[in-house]
Amino acid sequence: MITKRQLAKLIDHTLLKPDATRDDIARLCEEAKEHGFWSVCVNPYYVSLASEILKNSDVKICSVIGFPLGANTSEAKAYEAEKAVNDGASEVDMVMNIGALKSSDYELVERDIHEVVERAKSQKGTIVKVIIETGLLTDDEKVLASRLVKKAGADFVKTSTGFNTYGATVRDVRLIRKTVGARFGVKASGGIKTYEDAVKLIRAGATRIGTSSGVVIIGQS
Repeated sequence: MITKRQLAKLIDHTLLKPDATRDDIARLCEEAKEHGFWSVCVNPYYVSLASEILKNSDVKICSVIGFPLGANTSEAKAYEAEKAVNDGASEVDMVMNIGALKSSDYELVERDIHEVVERAKSQKGTIVKVIIETGLLTDDEKVLASRLVKKAGADFVKTSTGFNTYGATVRDVRLIRKTVGARFGVKASGGIKTYEDAVKLIRAGATRIGTSSGVVIIGQS
């Protein structure tokens, strides 16, 4: 049995909708404080606002890089990561260059991740998660992507943006966990709406849950 408190500390309370307002972000931050979530995950524009609201709390700030497509240049992603950290983020979730992976340009994929890792961690030892977008990959590509994420120096493999074909599945989390080993971070994200969903993914190997339904999930625990 995973307790309410234990589960809350694994949740990145997320709001990445393009029409999210300042009031929406403020509400997200207050919910995170109330329920004891690990972090809020917001678009880069709102990092400064979230940082101000959460400055006297234990809630971390996570932001997204190259989101949601991952097709930005490496230089743009690295700058975006540096800016997010300077604005108050302690974690960044970058989207892998999916097209490069599918084009077998593995050197670019690794370099793309490494540049973000290097820039983010040079600031404050920021946690870097890499979204591989499992819904667009074959099993072999999921394994290869996970290996490249680990090799490039990131801290987590993250399943999905939640903006594509499907989100986190138990099967994919198990495959990623098997690939990266026991101690590497695995974040399940996309379509996680119930306590039962979250627990299944944690038992499959997820060490972090990204969801916009955190309040509902905690209410069910």
